[in-house]
Amino acid sequence: MTTRRRLIATPLQSWERDGLATALTKVGLPVDDVHESGLLFWRFETYEDVPVGFGGLELHGPNALLRSLVTLPPLREAGMGAAIVAALEAEAMASKCRAIYLLTAGQDQFFAHLGYKPCTRDKVPEGIRASRQFAALCPASAIVMVKRLA
Repeated sequence: MTTRRRLIATPLQSWERDGLATALTKVGLPVDDVHESGLLFWRFETYEDVPVGFGGLELHGPNALLRSLVTLPPLREAGMGAAIVAALEAEAMASKCRAIYLLTAGQDQFFAHLGYKPCTRDKVPEGIRASRQFAALCPASAIVMVKRLA
């Protein structure tokens, strides 16, 4: 039986994103656009003020692109990544999104466990395909996945 981790999510302003960029660089994820306005990023911590990681969303109408998900090394394999994804999904639902898309270059099993399904690039909505993350920053070999929200 798994227990749902509870995290505190703090929105990052554009001038607070250097820590996010550092964490993403260390795990080999793109950072070229993290300081752009319009992108939503959060810092996640436990209720005991232990830093857990970061994650973000790009909203494109009724769809979102989940991106820049990183769990800090001491807390990997402890269920924190799933807790971050759950928090981001809740944010997407609060924004009235009906689907979340993502690109991954090796974590497809992790996301499949959370209910994401592989998706062909031609099935991705135009707004998501036109994002810098999708169109230029992630490699063409990245796996596209989607999760429909209730």
